[in-house]
Amino acid sequence: MDSRPALAPPALGGPLRLTPFTALRLAPSRVADPSAGRALARPYRDVAARLQRWQRRGAMIREPGPALYLHEYTASGITVRGLVGLLDVSHRAAPGEPGTVVPHEGIHPSQADDIADRMNEMELNPAPILLVQRSPEALRAELAAVRDQPPSATFTDRREQRHRLWSITDPETLERLAALLSGTDAVIADGHHRYAAYLRLQQRSPGGALDHGLAMVVDQNDTPLFLGAIHRVLHGTSVDDVVAAADALGLSRRETTRADAVAALAPHTLVATDTHRWVVVSLGEGDRPDVDLLHRSLIPQLRHGPTSISFHHSVGDALDGAAREGRVGVLCAAPGFDEVHDFVAAGRLFPEKATSFQPKPPPGVLMRPWNVERAEQR
Repeated sequence: MDSRPALAPPALGGPLRLTPFTALRLAPSRVADPSAGRALARPYRDVAARLQRWQRRGAMIREPGPALYLHEYTASGITVRGLVGLLDVSHRAAPGEPGTVVPHEGIHPSQADDIADRMNEMELNPAPILLVQRSPEALRAELAAVRDQPPSATFTDRREQRHRLWSITDPETLERLAALLSGTDAVIADGHHRYAAYLRLQQRSPGGALDHGLAMVVDQNDTPLFLGAIHRVLHGTSVDDVVAAADALGLSRRETTRADAVAALAPHTLVATDTHRWVVVSLGEGDRPDVDLLHRSLIPQLRHGPTSISFHHSVGDALDGAAREGRVGVLCAAPGFDEVHDFVAAGRLFPEKATSFQPKPPPGVLMRPWNVERAEQR
């Protein structure tokens, strides 16, 4: 586990608005191609020149002018649609103020600084951060009307993910979309450190291209993202320590079999195991998410450790880690989107790596080069 302090980036001031941009995108045959990553690799100061070479070879496409995009992608049987544009990061807002982008977990400042430096050298946002909200019905209807038109691009990438893109340039449609987004909130589903990097870049160079960062807004009512759990392995502790901590907090717990413990995993319930002993801990009803109770109540009560914590997206990986001596796996149920939204809307943050929103859009479908905007501003 990274032991550096995690701090929350500031919230964004409203109104939430996505503005058009001149997109750069990989040719369909290059999307999700591992070799495409080399164009965005070190040394980052050479990225702009590499991308120009790729354009000359036909491996990169520069769109003719500014637009918003509706991007639909299908991965592992899940279809997601999101509105992609430039997010204004030049204002700040207090928690609970309408029209804000709300982080749900903290960031490591040094990591955000590194990403800001990297993007500054590339002069590029290589992928949008992922925002999620329950959009108003009128916005959903407006985007449904966009989908009634033929897409500007349709393709299947190297990972067999299907994509459709609609370019939105009509001034009246853009004006309606801006009005419908205004005053709505969006939770950062993926890209907390990139969002914090946007803020750092804007503070370094306010009043120009860096007043904006690339973002996608997904409507959880339309094409919901899958929200998965992230399990923990606590290093340097034991099942006995977990049992004693649960007892000290007055939590109900029972020792049982593996099959019964895994079957019992549900909201308000954790499973602690070293793969030999299996303990089900009931957290009780309340307004705090399970993972928050784990990190802010149960873990601080442990008599020994943890010396570190590792994070795992699958039960199998967590159990593999827990099988080593001196480690305990803690299996968690995934929170619901409304639980995440309501918790952070109240100005609170989840512990690090509390959620896994999937699937994310692959890099390269829509990128935002700053040099184009700077040329347009001149």
